[in-house]
Amino acid sequence: MRKLVVLKLDGNLNAGVRVTLEIGEEGTRPSTEISGHLPPNPDIATVIDQWQSTYSSLWKFTRIKAKKIVYDGSISQRREDCYNLTHQLRSHLNNWLRSDSFRPVREKWLKHLMPEDEVRILIRTASLQLNKLPWHLWDLVDRDYPNAEVALSVPESEQIIPVLQTYSGKKKIKILAILGDSEGIDIEQDRQLLEKLPGAATTFLVEPQLPDLSDELWKQPWDILFFAGHSKTEGDTGRIHINATDSITIIDLKYALKKAVAQGLQLAIFNSCDGLGLARELQDLQIPQIIVMREPVPDLVAQKFLKHFLEAFSSGTSIYAAVRTARERLAGLEKEYPGATWLPVICEHPGVVPMNWAKPQQAFNILRFRNLLILSLLTTLGVLGLRFQGGLQTWELQAYDQFVRSRPQEKQDSRLLIVTVTEEDLRLPEQNQTRGSLSDLALARLLEKLAQLKPRTIGLDIYRDESSKFNQAAFAERKLFAICKVKEPTKDRPAISSPLGIPPERQGFSDIVLDADGLMRRHLLAMQPAEPTSSCTARYALNAQLAFHYLEQEGISASYTKSGDLQIGNALFHRLRSRSVSFGESHQSGYQQADTGGYQILLNYRSYQGSPLEIAPKVTLTDVLRGKVNPAQVKDRIVLIGTTAQSFRDYISTPYINEDGSRLEIPGVILQAQMVSQLVSAVKDRRPLLFILPVWGEVLWIWSWSLIGGVIAWRDRSIIRLLLLGSSVGILYLLCLILFCSGVWVPFVPSVLVLVVTGGSSVIYFSSQQSQRQLIASI
Repeated sequence: MRKLVVLKLDGNLNAGVRVTLEIGEEGTRPSTEISGHLPPNPDIATVIDQWQSTYSSLWKFTRIKAKKIVYDGSISQRREDCYNLTHQLRSHLNNWLRSDSFRPVREKWLKHLMPEDEVRILIRTASLQLNKLPWHLWDLVDRDYPNAEVALSVPESEQIIPVLQTYSGKKKIKILAILGDSEGIDIEQDRQLLEKLPGAATTFLVEPQLPDLSDELWKQPWDILFFAGHSKTEGDTGRIHINATDSITIIDLKYALKKAVAQGLQLAIFNSCDGLGLARELQDLQIPQIIVMREPVPDLVAQKFLKHFLEAFSSGTSIYAAVRTARERLAGLEKEYPGATWLPVICEHPGVVPMNWAKPQQAFNILRFRNLLILSLLTTLGVLGLRFQGGLQTWELQAYDQFVRSRPQEKQDSRLLIVTVTEEDLRLPEQNQTRGSLSDLALARLLEKLAQLKPRTIGLDIYRDESSKFNQAAFAERKLFAICKVKEPTKDRPAISSPLGIPPERQGFSDIVLDADGLMRRHLLAMQPAEPTSSCTARYALNAQLAFHYLEQEGISASYTKSGDLQIGNALFHRLRSRSVSFGESHQSGYQQADTGGYQILLNYRSYQGSPLEIAPKVTLTDVLRGKVNPAQVKDRIVLIGTTAQSFRDYISTPYINEDGSRLEIPGVILQAQMVSQLVSAVKDRRPLLFILPVWGEVLWIWSWSLIGGVIAWRDRSIIRLLLLGSSVGILYLLCLILFCSGVWVPFVPSVLVLVVTGGSSVIYFSSQQSQRQLIASI
């Protein structure tokens, strides 16, 4: 488990130090805080000064600019003195940190941190003297907590927005490497290490001029800034030698470095001498993380540290763990180079999350993806619960209607001919003494005319429960089918029989299923026969009877599969069934708790010239009776006879709309034609039938769009999120429309909801987590 420990130190070694310890989970507010005190200890300051003086006299070839040094004694004696002072400093430091006034702080540490925890320790102090202490020698860090590492930080800072990034093989990390003055040292090794670094794109500036260096920092975003060469600290100011003649301070690059930070600079590595002065100035420019050398660094030590650090960091190890690993691997050089393990140190802005260079296979942030999965699941379950309770049915049916209207137009069904009885037809001489839309005489003459033109099937979509003997003789024609109506007990409406002379096998019910909003979206093919004493005992709808008879003439018959689905030829008509889901409710895609009694399928309207009214050629009763019909329009066709006269109000509302925005109503005979065409076209033309996904398929579809919404929330820029979110809604609509045209009705409204809700919730959640980290860092 990753922990963040902040040790705030106010004071110095001569006057004593006030201490505040904060402990918490990485990325959250501190859960523990305690104050303490460290007593004055000027002896440590004295030992530090002695150690620095002795250490500095050891090296001739370091990455500090050469200056005149007077050496006293042999090199071996100076090494021995350095060893002794190292042990003294370790002893003084740990004795000081065991002071009684500091004991409560130490005990709180031991209580809340486990030895196996990965601990990031920030030492926040304004004292350069305290910053020079080798905090890594503290026994809690060096001995008891092997996964802990120390970083130096400033006591006060301005809040910054951290750039949270991980890097994979698809996105190379960009490094700007400055190779400065190399007099007396070998920085070619540094170059070779960077050139071989996997997953990185490194640009080298060899002994550049200041304007060239500044331009590169301004020109493009960099992830890491690297410097190798000579450097030093003069007072509180760091200076680097960028070429053999020029040295600059950080102030000389102030604006260029600010620009680099604004563009995402995460880490600066100064593999050069005496870098604490550089680090302090770089922190003032809010560079998130900096790695420097505390003291003059021997050439070999600098090369080995860089090699071990880059190996660990580029393999996915955190910066803290990589620095500790590289620092400890320098222990093998301590005999020749005393203090080698002391030199590398992290200096960090307190308001950032450490940079992570992930392995290619770890490019996804596992923790963030886990949170996204949980959020998307919760959102999906919530929307599904609302859907199964019927809360989305109205919107889903409206979306269904939009898909119906948005499909491309089709050709007329040439297998059909519709004979309409219009208001003008009611005034024909043959229509005298009629109480309905078609008199006995007009019907007899119509059937006689049609018989001469040899249609394959005739359907009478007009109620005629009484007929003359002449009509009864005409009804003996085996091609003729007529409607009846089943009794509706809930509405106290009696049944209506077929005309006398039509046997039961040539009768078809006219009953339809309307949705709660009065629209016709479903096609009722069959139902359980009524009681034998009923006036209408038809099992199949008129349109189904006409389709069956038409197809039987071509040797295509209807049957039922083992699962109870109707099959005509190779076409399978999946019925709408009420299906139980884990929520305990019945649903059928957009329909929730719908009455799916009988054998129902979705009605796939055919639209010609933008209207379902023009599904097939039409002629009027007058046209037939007066011989104005082309015989080719009738021969071998399915002929439907019905009224379109407004006075009889045989009209049904559809998903289509008129130009004024009102619902388009179509005559009953046109509706029967739509249904006949759906059945015959599915068999003969393989025209798609509308069907829905199983429950598990719909759940996966909706959840996938929830995940897409969450992934969009990972974008760094809000404008990109908005553009992607809007584009995703558009893409979702197009996919749903394409699938609908292919015969699949997939959930659109639930998918839009989870896409937007998960995307918005993820943005809020991830932003709040980032703000919380920033708030914690600023406290």
